[in-house]
Amino acid sequence: MNNLRFTTYLTSNIGTDKAVLEQLLSHCSIREFKKGEFLLSQGEKCRYSFFVERGLLRQFSIDDKGKEHIIQFAPENWFMSDRESVYFDRPSSYFMQALEDTVTFLLDENLFLELSKSDTAFLEFNNRLLHNHIRHLQRRITQLQSATAEERYLDFIRMYPDLLLRVPQIFVASYLGITPESLSRVRKELARKNR
Repeated sequence: MNNLRFTTYLTSNIGTDKAVLEQLLSHCSIREFKKGEFLLSQGEKCRYSFFVERGLLRQFSIDDKGKEHIIQFAPENWFMSDRESVYFDRPSSYFMQALEDTVTFLLDENLFLELSKSDTAFLEFNNRLLHNHIRHLQRRITQLQSATAEERYLDFIRMYPDLLLRVPQIFVASYLGITPESLSRVRKELARKNR
Protein backbone atom coordinates (compact mmCIF):
# COMPACT_ATOMS: atom_id res chain seq x y z
CA MET A 1 0.00 0.00 0.00
CA ASN A 2 2.98 2.33 0.27
CA ASN A 3 3.02 3.30 -3.40
CA LEU A 4 -0.61 4.42 -3.57
CA ARG A 5 -1.62 8.06 -4.08
CA PHE A 6 -3.80 7.84 -0.97
CA THR A 7 -0.87 6.78 1.24
CA THR A 8 1.25 9.61 -0.17
CA TYR A 9 -1.60 12.08 0.32
CA LEU A 10 -2.07 11.05 3.96
CA THR A 11 1.60 11.07 4.89
CA SER A 12 2.13 14.50 3.34
CA ASN A 13 -0.98 16.05 4.92
CA ILE A 14 -1.17 14.54 8.40
CA GLY A 15 1.61 15.12 10.90
CA THR A 16 0.69 12.08 12.94
CA ASP A 17 2.28 8.83 13.90
CA LYS A 18 2.41 5.83 11.62
CA ALA A 19 0.00 3.80 13.78
CA VAL A 20 -2.85 6.27 13.16
CA LEU A 21 -2.23 6.19 9.41
CA GLU A 22 -2.14 2.39 9.44
CA GLN A 23 -5.40 2.32 11.43
CA LEU A 24 -7.01 4.62 8.89
CA LEU A 25 -5.78 2.56 5.94
CA SER A 26 -6.85 -0.71 7.54
CA HIS A 27 -10.43 0.58 7.87
CA CYS A 28 -10.67 1.87 4.30
CA SER A 29 -11.87 -0.24 1.45
CA ILE A 30 -10.94 0.12 -2.20
CA ARG A 31 -13.66 0.07 -4.81
CA GLU A 32 -13.46 0.21 -8.58
CA PHE A 33 -16.17 1.86 -10.67
CA LYS A 34 -16.52 1.48 -14.42
CA LYS A 35 -16.97 4.51 -16.65
CA GLY A 36 -20.61 5.63 -16.40
CA GLU A 37 -21.26 3.74 -13.15
CA PHE A 38 -22.96 5.61 -10.30
CA LEU A 39 -21.42 5.77 -6.84
CA LEU A 40 -24.53 7.49 -5.51
CA SER A 41 -27.99 8.28 -6.87
CA GLN A 42 -30.36 11.00 -5.78
CA GLY A 43 -32.51 9.79 -2.87
CA GLU A 44 -29.90 7.35 -1.55
CA LYS A 45 -27.94 8.03 1.61
CA CYS A 46 -24.28 8.74 1.09
CA ARG A 47 -22.23 6.60 3.48
CA TYR A 48 -18.69 7.50 2.46
CA SER A 49 -16.21 10.09 1.44
CA PHE A 50 -14.49 8.92 -1.72
CA PHE A 51 -10.80 9.55 -2.36
CA VAL A 52 -9.94 9.21 -6.05
CA GLU A 53 -6.87 7.03 -6.43
CA ARG A 54 -7.20 6.84 -10.21
CA GLY A 55 -9.88 8.13 -12.56
CA LEU A 56 -12.45 10.91 -12.48
CA LEU A 57 -15.80 11.53 -10.78
CA ARG A 58 -18.51 14.12 -11.14
CA GLN A 59 -21.20 15.21 -8.67
CA PHE A 60 -24.38 16.71 -10.09
CA SER A 61 -28.06 17.35 -9.56
CA ILE A 62 -30.95 17.27 -12.02
CA ASP A 63 -33.55 20.03 -11.83
CA ASP A 64 -37.31 19.71 -12.40
CA LYS A 65 -36.83 20.35 -16.13
CA GLY A 66 -34.32 17.50 -16.44
CA LYS A 67 -31.27 19.75 -16.75
CA GLU A 68 -28.03 18.58 -15.12
CA HIS A 69 -26.03 20.92 -12.88
CA ILE A 70 -22.48 19.74 -12.13
CA ILE A 71 -21.22 21.02 -8.80
CA GLN A 72 -17.88 19.24 -8.62
CA PHE A 73 -15.36 17.13 -10.46
CA ALA A 74 -12.93 14.92 -8.55
CA PRO A 75 -9.80 13.80 -10.42
CA GLU A 76 -6.90 11.95 -8.78
CA ASN A 77 -6.02 13.07 -5.22
CA TRP A 78 -9.42 14.70 -4.67
CA PHE A 79 -12.16 13.79 -2.22
CA MET A 80 -15.86 13.70 -3.07
CA SER A 81 -18.81 13.27 -0.73
CA ASP A 82 -22.27 14.59 -0.02
CA ARG A 83 -21.52 16.10 3.39
CA GLU A 84 -25.17 16.82 4.18
CA SER A 85 -26.22 13.25 3.47
CA VAL A 86 -23.28 11.67 5.31
CA TYR A 87 -23.26 13.87 8.38
CA PHE A 88 -27.01 14.40 8.84
CA ASP A 89 -28.03 10.92 7.62
CA ARG A 90 -30.34 12.36 4.94
CA PRO A 91 -31.15 11.19 1.42
CA SER A 92 -28.83 12.80 -1.08
CA SER A 93 -29.91 15.49 -3.52
CA TYR A 94 -27.04 14.52 -5.81
CA PHE A 95 -25.71 11.90 -8.15
CA MET A 96 -22.05 10.83 -8.21
CA GLN A 97 -20.79 9.17 -11.36
CA ALA A 98 -17.50 7.83 -12.69
CA LEU A 99 -16.51 9.63 -15.90
CA GLU A 100 -13.63 7.20 -16.42
CA ASP A 101 -12.80 3.79 -15.00
CA THR A 102 -12.09 4.89 -11.44
CA VAL A 103 -10.47 3.45 -8.31
CA THR A 104 -11.53 5.01 -5.01
CA PHE A 105 -10.85 4.62 -1.32
CA LEU A 106 -14.07 4.59 0.69
CA LEU A 107 -13.82 6.38 4.04
CA ASP A 108 -16.61 5.94 6.54
CA GLU A 109 -17.72 9.04 8.48
CA ASN A 110 -17.57 7.14 11.79
CA LEU A 111 -13.88 6.45 11.20
CA PHE A 112 -13.25 10.17 10.64
CA LEU A 113 -15.03 10.94 13.92
CA GLU A 114 -13.21 8.21 15.84
CA LEU A 115 -9.76 9.25 14.62
CA SER A 116 -10.56 12.93 15.20
CA LYS A 117 -11.33 12.15 18.84
CA SER A 118 -8.20 10.10 19.41
CA ASP A 119 -5.58 12.04 17.42
CA THR A 120 -5.23 15.84 17.34
CA ALA A 121 -3.20 15.81 14.12
CA PHE A 122 -5.98 13.90 12.37
CA LEU A 123 -8.57 16.30 13.84
CA GLU A 124 -6.63 19.23 12.34
CA PHE A 125 -6.38 17.41 9.00
CA ASN A 126 -10.13 16.71 8.95
CA ASN A 127 -10.91 20.32 9.88
CA ARG A 128 -8.63 21.54 7.07
CA LEU A 129 -10.48 19.29 4.60
CA LEU A 130 -13.86 20.58 5.73
CA HIS A 131 -12.84 24.23 5.71
CA ASN A 132 -11.18 23.87 2.32
CA HIS A 133 -14.40 22.35 0.98
CA ILE A 134 -16.45 25.22 2.44
CA ARG A 135 -14.00 27.76 0.98
CA HIS A 136 -14.35 26.26 -2.50
CA LEU A 137 -18.14 26.18 -2.26
CA GLN A 138 -18.34 29.80 -1.12
CA ARG A 139 -16.02 30.88 -3.91
CA ARG A 140 -18.06 28.92 -6.42
CA ILE A 141 -21.32 30.54 -5.26
CA THR A 142 -19.77 34.00 -5.56
CA GLN A 143 -18.49 33.21 -9.06
CA LEU A 144 -21.84 31.91 -10.25
CA GLN A 145 -23.49 35.06 -8.93
CA SER A 146 -21.06 37.70 -10.12
CA ALA A 147 -18.22 36.50 -12.37
CA THR A 148 -18.37 36.62 -16.14
CA ALA A 149 -18.43 33.39 -18.13
CA GLU A 150 -14.83 34.06 -19.19
CA GLU A 151 -13.70 34.54 -15.57
CA ARG A 152 -15.43 31.30 -14.54
CA TYR A 153 -13.82 29.44 -17.43
CA LEU A 154 -10.34 30.71 -16.56
CA ASP A 155 -10.87 29.74 -12.92
CA PHE A 156 -12.02 26.28 -14.04
CA ILE A 157 -8.76 25.86 -15.96
CA ARG A 158 -6.76 26.90 -12.89
CA MET A 159 -8.65 24.53 -10.59
CA TYR A 160 -8.82 21.58 -12.98
CA PRO A 161 -5.82 22.06 -15.34
CA ASP A 162 -6.08 18.70 -17.13
CA LEU A 163 -9.84 18.21 -17.28
CA LEU A 164 -10.49 19.94 -20.59
CA LEU A 165 -9.00 16.89 -22.30
CA ARG A 166 -10.90 14.44 -20.09
CA VAL A 167 -14.50 15.68 -19.99
CA PRO A 168 -17.02 16.58 -22.70
CA GLN A 169 -17.54 20.30 -23.28
CA ILE A 170 -21.18 19.94 -22.27
CA PHE A 171 -20.01 18.96 -18.76
CA VAL A 172 -17.66 21.94 -18.57
CA ALA A 173 -20.53 24.22 -19.59
CA SER A 174 -22.79 22.65 -16.96
CA TYR A 175 -20.17 23.23 -14.26
CA LEU A 176 -19.77 26.85 -15.37
CA GLY A 177 -23.52 27.43 -15.42
CA ILE A 178 -23.57 28.40 -19.11
CA THR A 179 -24.77 26.83 -22.34
CA PRO A 180 -22.36 24.87 -24.56
CA GLU A 181 -22.81 27.63 -27.18
CA SER A 182 -21.72 30.27 -24.65
CA LEU A 183 -18.70 28.15 -23.77
CA SER A 184 -17.74 28.00 -27.46
CA ARG A 185 -17.99 31.78 -27.69
CA VAL A 186 -15.83 32.23 -24.57
CA ARG A 187 -13.17 29.88 -25.95
CA LYS A 188 -13.15 31.61 -29.35
CA GLU A 189 -12.84 35.03 -27.71
CA LEU A 190 -9.95 33.86 -25.52
CA ALA A 191 -8.21 32.33 -28.54
CA ARG A 192 -8.65 35.63 -30.42
CA LYS A 193 -7.17 37.63 -27.49
CA ASN A 194 -4.17 35.31 -27.23
CA ARG A 195 -3.15 35.47 -30.91
